[in-house]
Amino acid sequence: MADTPTSQITGFAAAWTIVFVWAFWLIVSRIASGSGLTIFDLAALRYGLAALVGIPLSLYYKPWRGLRLSQIAILSFILGPIYILCVFAGFLFAPAAHGGIFMNGVLPLVSIVIGVSLFRAEPTSRQVFGSVLILISAVILAWDGNTFGSEAAWIGDLLFLVGAVFFSFYIILSERWQLGAMQIIFCGTVVNAALYLPIWALWLPSGLADAPLGPLMLQAIYQGFVPNLMGLLFIAHASRKIGNANTSTILAAVPGMGGILGALILGENLSLISILALIALTIGLLIAVRKRRVLPA
Repeated sequence: MADTPTSQITGFAAAWTIVFVWAFWLIVSRIASGSGLTIFDLAALRYGLAALVGIPLSLYYKPWRGLRLSQIAILSFILGPIYILCVFAGFLFAPAAHGGIFMNGVLPLVSIVIGVSLFRAEPTSRQVFGSVLILISAVILAWDGNTFGSEAAWIGDLLFLVGAVFFSFYIILSERWQLGAMQIIFCGTVVNAALYLPIWALWLPSGLADAPLGPLMLQAIYQGFVPNLMGLLFIAHASRKIGNANTSTILAAVPGMGGILGALILGENLSLISILALIALTIGLLIAVRKRRVLPA
């Protein structure tokens, strides 16, 4: 049965809410290095604090009953430490703006490649053209302002691209498997917390004990609760209601929104080239967003 117009509206609203959430996440992650926390600490906050909410909910709803063991393993791996540590490590080499550009900016193209390669999904010419325009605009935003000044930036960019591949798989599977909220919380937080936290506590370097309280609380609240709980659930809802192609394309607005918030919050200047690139990116979004088509079973 096709989704009603109201459900599609909630899907688009959820996707655009995540644009703002992730754009703020770029700002928060940009200042994380000043908190004294390691990337392993950030991952521990992400899984550990979210699990405080996820464990009692999972014990009550028992979401594993609706999943095969293979689905639990795949989803937990996709949302697991390899994905998030690649993302956090990327900020050690490349400017924070590259995170939005090389993760969210390439999501439409990555989703197209995965869809064609694994699921025989045929993208429309509009979808391809809009996605290419988004990617070109994102690259212009990256180059503008000499953001490629670091010789090691390409390492961070590759790590961000790895993160984009992981997340594209998550978006696609959220739609194809029609994942529920509790299934996502269980696999994305509870399972990964159980696997990662003992390893972090016993063997990984940590600056948690020496971190100033203010920056620690900011990172704890935002890394631990906002993207991992609210973000995953909203994206899953958007993928179910408007499809993974529309969701991926809307999330590609994060680089532009991150640039705007950077200018408003951090005082970073937006040049004329950046403004034109943001306009082109928005046009690409309008071109690429399409009505959802029913996927084959």
